[in-house]
Amino acid sequence: MKKIALTGIKPTGIPHIGNYLGAIQPALKLSETCEARYFIADYHALNATKDPVALRSMTLEIAAAWLACGLDPDKVLFYRQSDVPETFELLTILLAFTPKGLMNRAHAYKAMLQSNNETGKDPDDGVNMGLFSYPVLMAADILLFDTDLVPVGNDQFQHVEMAVDIAQSFNHIYSNQALRLPEPLSQPDSKTVVGLDGRKMSKSYGNIIPLFAPQKKLRKTVMKIVTNSQEIEEPKDPDSCSVFSLYKCFATQDEIAALQGRYIAGGMGWGEAKQELFLAMNRTLAPLRQRYEELMQNPDYIHQVLREGAAKARPLAAEKIRQLRQIIGID
Repeated sequence: MKKIALTGIKPTGIPHIGNYLGAIQPALKLSETCEARYFIADYHALNATKDPVALRSMTLEIAAAWLACGLDPDKVLFYRQSDVPETFELLTILLAFTPKGLMNRAHAYKAMLQSNNETGKDPDDGVNMGLFSYPVLMAADILLFDTDLVPVGNDQFQHVEMAVDIAQSFNHIYSNQALRLPEPLSQPDSKTVVGLDGRKMSKSYGNIIPLFAPQKKLRKTVMKIVTNSQEIEEPKDPDSCSVFSLYKCFATQDEIAALQGRYIAGGMGWGEAKQELFLAMNRTLAPLRQRYEELMQNPDYIHQVLREGAAKARPLAAEKIRQLRQIIGID
């Protein structure tokens, strides 16, 4: 049997190129070898987003983005976290098996404490219980569906490890293996994508290239990539160039070799290099952009996809809760 891989997608606005290459593509590729499941973590987003209009909008946008990038709801399970209430019953169960000390060690909570201490604030200023117990809700997301593999970035490895700790505590107390122990899955094919300023592409740095930017805006953004002051005739080092680093993510091997040769030979200005990047990038992104725009014009379809996904997910979740209720004596 194929292993079950579960990917959580937090609605944080329209993705950028770094999200697409570093997270979306590798996660969708899992469907080739695993029973892949994807969910929009809208209750997780509530910790940071208290605007209901913004939350609805971001949920719709992120669903459309993944569908536009190739997620096929007929072949994989795709649902919204809030549409599967069994998640929150399991959260309540798991809280009874989660030591507070374990939550004290969570990276996000520790970072908040450190920031508050450095600014002279109360240690728990701005810390709500949603943030504090975030790893337990994530554990419920994972354990509810007997997940084997959880693709995560390095900053999320700890949360999967905490899910394992909580599951082991439950299994030990009841002398069974009712909760499957998941494994964090790093993505060897994922890329650290550089932004406009040469640093890792991130919204927090303000150096992103939006994934679905219109063609003219995409070209204008590409032309803003920071380069050095070398003259046109000078040879250039492709290995230290942000433009070439991005080009390799979208061009064919022959195209990469050809542009590399032009770098080394000299005689090419940065404007030409950026134009080549734009053309290669737009070739890939144009159909995704068109599909995204079509989906956003038809929100009823997106909602239908998510409802149908929840209808498939809930029987699986309900059966798991039935088993756990019997084990703990609430049946």
